[in-house]
Amino acid sequence: MKKYRKEIFIVLIAIFSVFLFSYNTSDSKKNKTLPKVVDTEKTTTKKPAAVAYYSKQFTRNVNHKLDSLLKRVHKRHDFHGAILVAKNKKIVYNNQIGYADFRKKTPINQESIFQLASVSKQFTAAAIMLLAERNQLKISDTVNTYFPDFPYENITIKNLLNHTAGLPKYFWIAEHQWNKKVPPTNSDMMQLLSSSNVHRFFKPGRNFDYSNTAYFVLASIVEKVSGISFNNFLQKNIFEPLDMKNSYVYSAINDVVHQNQLKGFRLYRGWKHIGIGTSVNDGVVGDKNVYSTAEDLFKWTCALNSGTLLSEASLNLMYSMGETIYGRKVPYGFGFRIDPKDQKHIYHHGRWNGFRTALTNYLEDDLVVIVLEHTSYNALKTLNKKIKKIVAKNLEV
Repeated sequence: MKKYRKEIFIVLIAIFSVFLFSYNTSDSKKNKTLPKVVDTEKTTTKKPAAVAYYSKQFTRNVNHKLDSLLKRVHKRHDFHGAILVAKNKKIVYNNQIGYADFRKKTPINQESIFQLASVSKQFTAAAIMLLAERNQLKISDTVNTYFPDFPYENITIKNLLNHTAGLPKYFWIAEHQWNKKVPPTNSDMMQLLSSSNVHRFFKPGRNFDYSNTAYFVLASIVEKVSGISFNNFLQKNIFEPLDMKNSYVYSAINDVVHQNQLKGFRLYRGWKHIGIGTSVNDGVVGDKNVYSTAEDLFKWTCALNSGTLLSEASLNLMYSMGETIYGRKVPYGFGFRIDPKDQKHIYHHGRWNGFRTALTNYLEDDLVVIVLEHTSYNALKTLNKKIKKIVAKNLEV
């Protein structure tokens, strides 16, 4: 009997061993077929919706009114540019007037590419938020986390985003302390800041001071964290996924002029257009130097508002007023100005080297107004109000 029990025990041990070996082998094979770890540098952007237009018959009246307005500002105020108006995520109006090249009398068209000036800042802010969503940085990180030699301590990425960092103006530093013939790049400018001994305006968080310096530093952080140029990061993670085929970052020192890229002008003696040349500050990117078209900007705005590019939490931060350490609200989110009287009015204007740009987002009305111009037009705010009034009176949707 004892011998019989012993034989049964041996058989059971053998069966258990075979089962265990089979399980481990199967598990090992499963592990070998597991998907690779997701590359956090790759974009997770959803496919954007196609650009949609209202029918010409439906918008005939509003288009007639907007055409008349465009002709008036062209004739009276030397407006040479483009206007796009969209309601409920569909384009109502998309038109251009004036010249791209005054010598050749080449007209501006839908493919004409404008320098966005400070409207560029929203792309810099979005790049930072993409990296934050991928856990590659935190907006509570300080600049010294990425640039240990940065001379202004305790400035967080959030301070940079909503202009509460108190940094000195890099324009002034470049104009007075840069002694090379070619303009400085972002890397050059970061080094110059470290050696310039220029004092900051206030300690981080104490006040609001609109700062181009803050946004070139943000672009430098994007480059440091991603390991690629700011242009390549935006191309890979924003422009290409959103089908923004006519958008890019242009640095006067690093890049060649693209086809259809406009030059900025100013009017001389009321009749002659003088081209505006390159300055010492044209090599730095992040605060300016994104180039785009009106339709590409519409694609961008739709993607941002619909959650195609960023999470709702990130967008809420971009579209919300910042505040100082004393709790005082500031009229700026991340890359966008916020109207204190109507916080659903999100906008940004730009002004640089003859270019005048405005992207206005009336969230409550689901209305987007984009104005791009390249001959130093100076009445963007008034023009926006007139466009909004015409749409409200002449478009029933």
